[in-house]
Amino acid sequence: MLPNDDKEREAREKRFTNKRIAICVIILLVIFLGFGARLFVWQIAEGEEYAKLAENSTAYTVTTDATRGEILDCNGQGLAVNRTGYEIVLDKLYIDSSRLNEIILSLVDLMETRDEKWIDILPIEKSQSGGFKFKDDSVDEVKTLKSEDYLDLKSSDSADKCVEELKKRYEIENIKKDRDLLNLLSVRYNMERNLYSNTTPYIFAKDISSDMVAIISENMQGVGGVEVQTYLTRFNPLGTLVPHIIGALGSINQEEYEQKQKEGKDYGFNDSIGKFGLELAYEDDLKGVGGERIVQKDSDGNVTNVVQSVNAKPGKTLYLTIDSELQRIAVRSLESQVKAARAFGESEAAYKGKGQGEDCKTGAVVMLDVKDFSVLAAASYPTYNINKYARYGKYYVKLATDKNAPLYNRAFIGSFAPGSTYKPCVAAAALEEGVIDPYTTINCTQKYDYYPTNPVNCMHMHGSINLNTALTKSCNYYFAEVGRLLGIDTMYLYAEKFGLGEKTGVEVSESKGFLAGRDSRTWQQGNTVQAAIGQSDNAFTPLQLATYTATIANNGKRLRTHLIKEIRNYERTKVIYKNKKSKPELVDTAGVSQYHLSLVKQGMRSVCASESGTAYSVFGNYQVPVAAKTGTAENAGSDHSVFICYAPYDKPEVAVAVILENGAHGKYSMTVAKNLLDEYFKLNKKKPKNENSES
Repeated sequence: MLPNDDKEREAREKRFTNKRIAICVIILLVIFLGFGARLFVWQIAEGEEYAKLAENSTAYTVTTDATRGEILDCNGQGLAVNRTGYEIVLDKLYIDSSRLNEIILSLVDLMETRDEKWIDILPIEKSQSGGFKFKDDSVDEVKTLKSEDYLDLKSSDSADKCVEELKKRYEIENIKKDRDLLNLLSVRYNMERNLYSNTTPYIFAKDISSDMVAIISENMQGVGGVEVQTYLTRFNPLGTLVPHIIGALGSINQEEYEQKQKEGKDYGFNDSIGKFGLELAYEDDLKGVGGERIVQKDSDGNVTNVVQSVNAKPGKTLYLTIDSELQRIAVRSLESQVKAARAFGESEAAYKGKGQGEDCKTGAVVMLDVKDFSVLAAASYPTYNINKYARYGKYYVKLATDKNAPLYNRAFIGSFAPGSTYKPCVAAAALEEGVIDPYTTINCTQKYDYYPTNPVNCMHMHGSINLNTALTKSCNYYFAEVGRLLGIDTMYLYAEKFGLGEKTGVEVSESKGFLAGRDSRTWQQGNTVQAAIGQSDNAFTPLQLATYTATIANNGKRLRTHLIKEIRNYERTKVIYKNKKSKPELVDTAGVSQYHLSLVKQGMRSVCASESGTAYSVFGNYQVPVAAKTGTAENAGSDHSVFICYAPYDKPEVAVAVILENGAHGKYSMTVAKNLLDEYFKLNKKKPKNENSES
């Protein structure tokens, strides 16, 4: 037991401890009550005031644009490059928000003094009968405007209703003129669409003239938040040369923006993005990576410091396999031969009737390097100027409504019946399958009617002929019978291996084409003989025909057709990726022996070298030995004129495929190929004049 003194001491210590604990609890309660009271004042009683202070005393991270990579031809000639442009930017960090509407209307007035364009996407205009109406061809934008993300209106609501709701949304009052009201609503709506904020400045107008730069600078002097900035804009020095392949940039839309966000890519609503062609296919490589700068503001809303925290990284440079000089010849030759075919057709039709080529208005050509199947030239006619197209104005509308469809890439997307150019494939398959040998003869009586419902007519009565003669003279009777013996299933299996009805692997959009039998919905036995002469449902792109021709020339090895030679860093000092010509990508083999292929090649050589050959008139005395096949494809209107070839015959270097829609006569498609071969082999010493890119 403890003594009494010890018990007393223990009791005193216990009372003291309890007292200290009580004091601490009280102090903590007082502190927490103080914090609670202060938080109440900050968040509730004076919340609005402190929110404004917080807004005006914050650091903002602003993204800076990266320089877009450029696109060059195989020799470094610029095809899509950057040049300096001027844009008007509204920066919320510096602008007086109470004057925003006044500033916008002032800018619009200044732009209209020189009839220059500012970004206007509002799908509403003044109606002649009074009030407002929706603009023509603005269905998608009207739908967006009425969506729950913006006005949340019914689809049946009028333009007048939209205007009233926009006025409420942006608190716009006392604007007397309808023109001023629509201009203001348009800018405010587009600012919202583009997420205008402290971290996202708004681009009011792009690509303004140097005169407008001076006008804005003079009239907006001292107005905070309005800046004329330089930026790099896309320019195609050879605007009409390769528009279908290079492609164009455009403003990013909602769907594209959301998709890029899902992919974790850094895009803003002010960004441009590739819309088609290589600009789209290599968007990730070309865009580069944006930088960041930190902007600090004090409690009065004044910018106190700007720090570049992350530098932007420019995009990569693409070197193409296309040769600008060959491409120039392709474009010019297509145009001249289409016009020549039409002129001849018009003169012939005057006494022979329609179907002579009088309706020839379009065409396409592709030239490949046989060593690696790189695209040396690829042209579609009619062409257009990609620089003017990119402005999406009247020129774009004109192109989009042209019945000859200049925007359509006939070289890669257009699918056409190949006519007799399909016969080398049938010949190779028949030889390999043992259906015929080089000495097998078939008696051509001009009309082949084994299947009475599918008769085949030949241009001449050739009599008893073998394979070489049948290819030389392009005998329909011979190949109709060979096709019947071969059968459609076997025929299309070989066609696939040669690349017909198959995508080539090129980096931009292409059509798969259509292979008779395999892709046909219905099939009758008699259709086989039509397919064997390149008719029926067969329809291939000029790119596929060139790939098929190069495969024959390359001893049955089909390589991946491609446009990219190499990819370098923006400064062009470091190679990041390269398509090595010495190590091309093998896609498939034709499955035909070298002996049987040599027999097909001999027949194609005779097409040019023999006096009875269908290409002798153009290539009979040509300085370089050419192997070829002509084709006339039946079609609504005049027949298509198709031509494929490779050269030199003994050591192939290039393959060419040409189609003139409704060209009717083979000499015009052959001349396109000849002009390209002249340039490639430097047979024509006369150099073409420099082309005006703005033509």
